[in-house]
Amino acid sequence: MTTEQILILILAVAGFVVANIVRILYRREFIVTEGYAGLLYHDGKLVEALVAGRHVRWGKNFRVALVDTRKTLLQVAGQEVLSADNVGIKLSIVLTTQIVDAAKSVQAADNHAAHIYSATQTAVRIVVAGVTMEALLTQRVAIGAQLRELIAPQAESVGVQIHAVEVRDVMLPGELRKAFNEVLKARQEGQAALERARGESAALRNLANAARLIEGQPALATLRFLQTLEASNAGQTFVMNDLSALLPSLSSRGAKPPATDSEST
Repeated sequence: MTTEQILILILAVAGFVVANIVRILYRREFIVTEGYAGLLYHDGKLVEALVAGRHVRWGKNFRVALVDTRKTLLQVAGQEVLSADNVGIKLSIVLTTQIVDAAKSVQAADNHAAHIYSATQTAVRIVVAGVTMEALLTQRVAIGAQLRELIAPQAESVGVQIHAVEVRDVMLPGELRKAFNEVLKARQEGQAALERARGESAALRNLANAARLIEGQPALATLRFLQTLEASNAGQTFVMNDLSALLPSLSSRGAKPPATDSEST
């Protein structure tokens, strides 16, 4: 091996070593998992928002902060507010939120969840003050939509989207809850009594119709009695002394009535 070849080999090895040193010192690789956004900082300054995947940067003093961008539930505990009819009510609210601008969510507020929580409490006071207690109990979906309209602009200012607002629980004072339950019970009992009255009226109409039929055709009563005996299948013997009620029925079927004393002579 000549001197030139040795020198070339030394330079190649040196170059390889230097390249590895540079790679180790200055190459930075970051992996952002699915469902998160990466905020890339250089020397403490936000320079870029990274999507899910592998990212390579050259230099020093790089750092990546992961921000969860999946949908999350934010529960606002019950707070006592006055309705339009001056009734103290506690409402618990559940919000479905999602970070859509990771950079804004960390730069616009120190805690975006606390910011939305406070905005929700304010919105609840505004909406509840304009509706009655009965509306709160029967129009939860509409009230949730009103709350979302008030909260959404506040959430967007910190990079968060509000997908849904649900009124989870409406808690009444003890005495009012007892009175409401009594009213509901009385309403249900009244409905049951109305249904019973309707059934009795229908039964009476049927009996009246049957009475008119029997009045016009008395044999129907006896025939109905005989059908009942046949259906019962009791295996008993009954003796009937008077068959006069059956005579019209027998005549309609072509049967001859029994002879009287005058005809037999």
